[in-house]
Amino acid sequence: MSTRRTLHLNTNISGLGRHPAAWRKADNPRAITDLAHFTEIAQTAERGRLDAVFLSDMVALRGHAAGTWQSLEPTVLLTALAGVTQSVGLIGTASTTFNDPYNLARRFASLDHVSAGRIAWNAVTTYDADAAANFSMPAPLDKETRYARAAEFIEVVEKLWDSWEDGALVADRTSGLYADPARVHEIAYEGQFFRVRGPLNVPRSPQGRPVLVQAGGSPTGVALAARHADAVFTSQTTLKSAQAFYREIKAVAAGHGRNPDHLLILPGLYPVIGGTLAEAHQRKAELDALLDRSVELAKFAGTLGLKPTDLELDAPLPYALIDTGTRTDVSHGFIRSTVLLAQGENLTVRDLLDRNPGAHRMIVGTPQTIADDIESWFLQHAADGFNLNADTFPSGLADFVDHVVPILQRKGIFRRDYDGTTLREHYGLPRPPSRYEAEAASLTTSA
Repeated sequence: MSTRRTLHLNTNISGLGRHPAAWRKADNPRAITDLAHFTEIAQTAERGRLDAVFLSDMVALRGHAAGTWQSLEPTVLLTALAGVTQSVGLIGTASTTFNDPYNLARRFASLDHVSAGRIAWNAVTTYDADAAANFSMPAPLDKETRYARAAEFIEVVEKLWDSWEDGALVADRTSGLYADPARVHEIAYEGQFFRVRGPLNVPRSPQGRPVLVQAGGSPTGVALAARHADAVFTSQTTLKSAQAFYREIKAVAAGHGRNPDHLLILPGLYPVIGGTLAEAHQRKAELDALLDRSVELAKFAGTLGLKPTDLELDAPLPYALIDTGTRTDVSHGFIRSTVLLAQGENLTVRDLLDRNPGAHRMIVGTPQTIADDIESWFLQHAADGFNLNADTFPSGLADFVDHVVPILQRKGIFRRDYDGTTLREHYGLPRPPSRYEAEAASLTTSA
């Protein structure tokens, strides 16, 4: 593997686009269930040599009257996309709150085989009451329990992925031995939440283990990601806070004995692209004109844990009313990034609503100004790359691929072609050995 630092770019497939009114500009506003729509996005990302396409997930239906949502189950859709692409990585979200470790480990290991090593699992915890109600839970788990369960869940999944050593599937016609039992291991896991015997019934996957992604920026999320994750999806809106987060999580990873270069930090980025600055602002203004401001204000208030009446459009955020970390039904990473952006630029609620609203950093500009901004954050170690959010699909992504990517390539920070075939190779990550092989090697060395 090359030791030169390379920019990494994913695209976040958010329905018909990150902008809430994107569906009103779409050729097919019903495309949230259209495989052709997602195929075009994935093939465009591959044409641009992006690392991966990323699917978030929602397991409760709300807000559907006002806009689109993530409808199709991610692993099912990624299976279909694996068949119409050859190189681009495929990242799917699944909650540790509403899944079982064995079934999830099996699904993602199967996908890694089906895609020839291009799969990642984005592990999230879920605090949503509407989602809990769909899974026979009277109320969401509290934050401490959610993260304790998540830590056990990830540990079990990793052990199941490692339960087959490389080469354990012998398939020796002469001897009649199909799988070597000495190289297939029960995990015999017993914890607070899970008791799993193993082994997995899927042989070791092409990447050794699927890439593990963790989303979130809270202290508990940082601790979990620093121990386990290969990449972190995060919300960072200011350069200084992004640099501080980057240093912090890499240092925590190093404290666990990990190589910090093997933990990629990928904040969300929302570019709105025009041939000129005026064209970019006009593009955004046309989408903004289709919004119902009262609906957007209510959604924004909810993400902050406030009531719509707590917010005044032309006033600053009511900072005294915003929870600083005790509530369990909001994303404190989102709140923190929004507050830092608002305070850093003295923004009103209206300003924030114009900025996505504070969730992921928005850049309205030309291909050159957007590429320069990406380069600046990358070279100043605020990010190892970005999780891109197109304003509308497929045009927003196509504009980025056709006009921003070539500039990044000329700057020498982004690939002109894929160097390998797996997502780990795209990300510059080593292929991990099975822990059982590593233990055996360690015993041999000590002997």
